[in-house]
Amino acid sequence: MKKVLLEKDGRIGWITLNRPEVMNAIDDDLPRELAAAVAEADHDHGIHVMVISGAGKAFCSGYDLAHFAERNGPNKVVQDMPWDPMLDFQSMWADTQAFMSLFRAMKPVICKVHGFAVAAGSDIALCADLTIMSDTAQIGYMPTRVWGCPTTAMWVHRIGLEKAKRMLFTGDKISGVEAAEMGLVLKSVPDDQLDAEVKALAVRMASVPINQLAMQKMVINAAVAEKINETQRLATVFDGITRHSPEGMNFKARVEQVGWKQAVQERDTGTFDWTSNKPFD
Repeated sequence: MKKVLLEKDGRIGWITLNRPEVMNAIDDDLPRELAAAVAEADHDHGIHVMVISGAGKAFCSGYDLAHFAERNGPNKVVQDMPWDPMLDFQSMWADTQAFMSLFRAMKPVICKVHGFAVAAGSDIALCADLTIMSDTAQIGYMPTRVWGCPTTAMWVHRIGLEKAKRMLFTGDKISGVEAAEMGLVLKSVPDDQLDAEVKALAVRMASVPINQLAMQKMVINAAVAEKINETQRLATVFDGITRHSPEGMNFKARVEQVGWKQAVQERDTGTFDWTSNKPFD
């Protein structure tokens, strides 16, 4: 079964993350299939606009921790010590560039977020040109508390220094309403209006010639592209470090001990001290 689907409806290419049984969690295949779907839509002269969304109950819940963290022993995101940072960088940089295919595509990309766009799911959502959330949807990058750094580094480019720090120093999740008020996303709409709102915007944009859309996107992106590339390289290196730091290794061990759901709850609620590797008193 394909993990990313592409369907064409008139001038709109609908891209769907298709792992609904795990809230579209990211595995080894999904980034590659996403980039391939974007490339296919970008080269289809009948498609003017892309819309990316998630099947099932959420847009994307981030990396599949049952696959990457819960398994006993090293895997591609946690190496035996001493670890090779460039090997880690090569792997994560490939995923980052797959997510950035949305940003670099010639044609505009709208992201439709329902349920959750969290951890690396927020990376994908924020690489789109325009992001629309439902009011009750949540977005955030909780792994900044331990075991992660957002490799696409789009937070600061969307909301500036202080608001990006507020989000990434806490790892908090915020609602679509709060995200829109903050300027992180274009807008938030009632849940039952999300589909109609996104389609109306896509239809409006699709009436514009492809060359006009491409030129506007290229000019706007050129203003920030170099800075984004620099911050992404640093963020991708740091992401590897977070997973191989003492606290990161303690988190991995905790996941193996109690399961990823409990470990994530302890991380997100701030009830576990990852330095001493025991719950707070």
